[in-house]
Amino acid sequence: MIHATRLSPNCNERALPITMAVIHYTEMKPIETALDRLTDPEAQVSAHYLISEDGIVTRLVPEEQRAWHAGASFWRGIKDVNSASIGIELDHPGHAGGYRDFAKPQIDALVPLLARIVKNYDIPRANVVAHSDVAPARKIDPGELFPWGRLADYGLCLPKPEKLELGDPFQNDGAFMLALERYGYDITDPAKAVEAFQRRWRPELIDGQVDQQIGAILFQLLLDRDRGVSR
Repeated sequence: MIHATRLSPNCNERALPITMAVIHYTEMKPIETALDRLTDPEAQVSAHYLISEDGIVTRLVPEEQRAWHAGASFWRGIKDVNSASIGIELDHPGHAGGYRDFAKPQIDALVPLLARIVKNYDIPRANVVAHSDVAPARKIDPGELFPWGRLADYGLCLPKPEKLELGDPFQNDGAFMLALERYGYDITDPAKAVEAFQRRWRPELIDGQVDQQIGAILFQLLLDRDRGVSR
């Protein structure tokens, strides 16, 4: 699963146990540019792994170390996401460089790597997240074309709820935002938090507006969690 190692100096000791995995894209081309930046001590950024579009997995930081990939971030009460997570970068041009589908060999390489990480650290499916989930005000990666459905098929992240038991359970936007915070998001920037939720759960329309469909999806995610049928 790991084809090469190029260790980055940009890491330090963890302060928390590993309970999360965060997926990013590099938004840098060619891949050598991303490798150089992720291993440059002056850049002060890194990740645990970088996966090329042809499926080559490069280890950058040992998993027991805290990589510097998430930046200022938050998820389900965790403010030091770097300490609690494994960061995986995907070689991709990103939205700035001509956003497009992720390469099949890349996802083929991601699946077994992520499966091993999830199993080794007993990471809940709800804690396999996008960079945009943990930093909604700053980040949009890996974006609306990332194939979450394929990861869900392997039990590596939560699937999109298919059966929605209520049309719109929230009386107003404020109630939705409180529920979104309860689910795990930082809602400091409400519109960006809604966009991040849409990007993950309703990627066909991302407008930052609360509507009945995303209300129903969020309610179902919370209901499934409270019933103990999702983890």
